[in-house]
Amino acid sequence: MCLERGKPHERSRIIEKLTVNVVQLSQHKYASNVVEKCLEYGDSAERELLIEEILADSEANDNLLSMMKDQFANYVVQKILEISNDKHRDILLSRIRVHLRALKKYTYGKHIVARFEQLSDEGV
Repeated sequence: MCLERGKPHERSRIIEKLTVNVVQLSQHKYASNVVEKCLEYGDSAERELLIEEILADSEANDNLLSMMKDQFANYVVQKILEISNDKHRDILLSRIRVHLRALKKYTYGKHIVARFEQLSDEGV
């Protein structure tokens, strides 16, 4: 509710706190809904902060790949594809393309493959 109808400074504070653990929160049933709302109602700078955190990788961990295979986090990735600017969407699509074959083997990864193919058909 605060994300949708709250004051901008309240929303910003929530997003700021959430960003640090956005990947882990995206893999939780209810917290993933909050992450989606942050992406939907955040301003462009707040969205960028969240998306950059998700796209960041450490040497030992590919956050995006683990999210695409997760039963809840895959919806966050789909939301990013829906709301992101061209720059982030292009980065995301190229990162998804690398994992298409592997994603087809996972129940939840198939959702990402379908969304990827839909966007590819639309010429995005």
